[in-house]
Amino acid sequence: MQITVKIKRFDPEKDKRSRWTEYRLEANPMDRVLDVLNEIKWEQDGSLSYRRSCAHGICGSDAMLINGVNRLACKVLIKDLGNDIAIEPIRGLPVEKDLIVDMESFFDSYEAVLPYFINDDPVPAGERLQSPEEREIFDASTKCILCACCTTSCPVFWVNGRYLGPAAIVNAHRFIFDSRDRGTDQRLEVLNQPNGLWRCRTAYNCTEACPRDIPVTKAIEDVKRVLLWRTS
Repeated sequence: MQITVKIKRFDPEKDKRSRWTEYRLEANPMDRVLDVLNEIKWEQDGSLSYRRSCAHGICGSDAMLINGVNRLACKVLIKDLGNDIAIEPIRGLPVEKDLIVDMESFFDSYEAVLPYFINDDPVPAGERLQSPEEREIFDASTKCILCACCTTSCPVFWVNGRYLGPAAIVNAHRFIFDSRDRGTDQRLEVLNQPNGLWRCRTAYNCTEACPRDIPVTKAIEDVKRVLLWRTS
């Protein structure tokens, strides 16, 4: 099929602001957007810049705005988009070049919620055991690949880049609800800050954008309930 791909380009060495560039090429309906971007870069315009790595929806590096929706380029098929495709960098983060954004503030928020196991109890003789039912409570939030699709789809984040954002809260959820972890109070203190948990307006954009089908909004509501119970 013949397709037209419009890409929002920005080269800091040449451009004062972003510009649209249009490419026409032939694609297989079962090609992914990442295949098309590779074809454009390798055959038409070597200056095109974007991130990609595993190409299997695991690393999360190729998140971008595709026809107005945050998605992973390696997971979206051309047949599901039609003949006209518009690609932009994800919103709310500074654009470094073309589809590449500066992720530093995103990872700062992730680190702020202490996304690691905390437990100073005496080390047991064996493993720290957990039942399947206990694991099920936070299983979905372990699937986050830090692609930033959820956070950069959030209208609150667009206007307030200091907001921790959905991805950080989901990763806090993963440990807050882990029966073996003892760092809940520390994380809730971070989440209870002015630009933390309560900035969420339950828009559901984050849930719709997640390529791993994590119920992001539900996870945020779960953490809100924990915080309310701790402070009431």
